[in-house]
Formats: sequence, structure tokens, C-alpha cells
Amino acid sequence: MKVIAESTAAACLSVRELSVHYGGVQAVSSVGFTVEPGQSVGIIGANGAGKTSTLKALMGLVPRSGGSIRLGDKDLTRVRARDMVRHGIGYVPEGRHVFPGLPVEKNLLLGAYSRAWDKDTHRQLDEIYTLFPVLRDMRGRLAGALSGGQQQMLAIGRALMTRPRLLVLDEPSMGLSPKLVGTILDVLLRLREEGLSLLLVEQNAKLTFGATSHCVVMENGRVAMRGTSAQLSHDPRVREVYLGL
Repeated sequence: MKVIAESTAAACLSVRELSVHYGGVQAVSSVGFTVEPGQSVGIIGANGAGKTSTLKALMGLVPRSGGSIRLGDKDLTRVRARDMVRHGIGYVPEGRHVFPGLPVEKNLLLGAYSRAWDKDTHRQLDEIYTLFPVLRDMRGRLAGALSGGQQQMLAIGRALMTRPRLLVLDEPSMGLSPKLVGTILDVLLRLREEGLSLLLVEQNAKLTFGATSHCVVMENGRVAMRGTSAQLSHDPRVREVYLGL
């Protein structure tokens, strides 16, 4: 059973000359990259490299001091963060940010807030439960009572309920056990096989290289290298200087 709605068409993400300043400090400087339809791209780099600032600027969660963002034929440069989902970008934030006082199922259904709830919504809910069976078992439990790994599954499921053309994930493995990291990798690979475009920021190099086809390496707020995940995973400079491997 497919998790991604068959009517959902992929679109190319194009980021050009993206810059971010915090006060007088430039955190991101003229960053550019693309995510082609159906492609999975990782952004990697050491702590403080500007990865999360880049993602938050893309989503409109921090002010951009320059640059442009397009998804397909839509210019999203001036689109507010709360409206990004309406244009086809699903977001899994760092730290999950589920609604702890609501049941699992209500959390998932809130992912579909931008469209009418109908039989198709509930069909998609069943598909999320197929992807994450543990969420089906806990559908009536408060999200705040879930483990960290279960909350991460819930955050991904909620983002998928938006029927995204692009799924953006910020540090999905943070705080998870190696076993749960493997579960997240399996899910990302399945989504990738189904043709969903992915953009992943992640400290876990094994997860990033395993889940993506291409990577952008950041250093001091700039793009330092780019290439296929297979190439970069074996590059001594990437392993030693940027990832500390």
C-alpha cells in the first residue's frame, strides 16, 4: 500500500543565494541547492555549520536576509511559515513538537488541517498506520505519553498527512536509539522508493548517506562541497573534517 497519494505530483525545489543574519552575525551566506522531483538530498556538516538555520530560513521560521525559494513554478520567497504546507512542503521539526495533550490520532488528523476531512483523509490515516503500526495501537493515547521514538514517528506521520510534494526533516534521529534510527531509515527509504522528494538535515552521517542520493556539505554557513551521497561518504575530507569520522 502506498503512503503517498497517487495524485500528488513531485516538484523541484530551488534555493538560490539564501542568507540569514542574527543581528550582525551572518549565519548562512548565499546558500543554493536543488531537490529534483523524487530526489532525496541531505544537508550535512559539523555543529554550527548553518544546517538548521538554512532549513528554518527555507520554511520561513527565521527571517531571510537574501535569496529566493521556488517549489515547481511557485515562488515561495515571501510565503509565511504557516502557509508553506498549503504549497506542498511537509515539515518535521527538530524536537518533534507534537501536541502532548491530544491523542495520537488527533495529532495525525491535525496534519490535514489545510484541507477538508473526508473519506480520503481517513484512507490516508490508515496508510500512516500501515507505515507505523505502533501508532495504530496507541491511537487513543496522549502524544505526551509516547516515547521519543514514537513521537518521532508521529511527527513524520503528521507531516505526511499534509500530502506533501516535498518532505523536509530536521534531525529526525536526535535522541533515538540505534534500533529506532534504523526504523526511521527504513521509513525514509520506503518514502524515497515511492517517489516522494526528501530534504534531510541530520547529524547522523550513516542515516544521511543511507537515506539520500545526494548531499550538500556546509561549513561556516556556506556550501563547501556537494555530490552524490556515495561519493561524499567515502571522501576523506568529508569524513575527517566535517563529520569527525
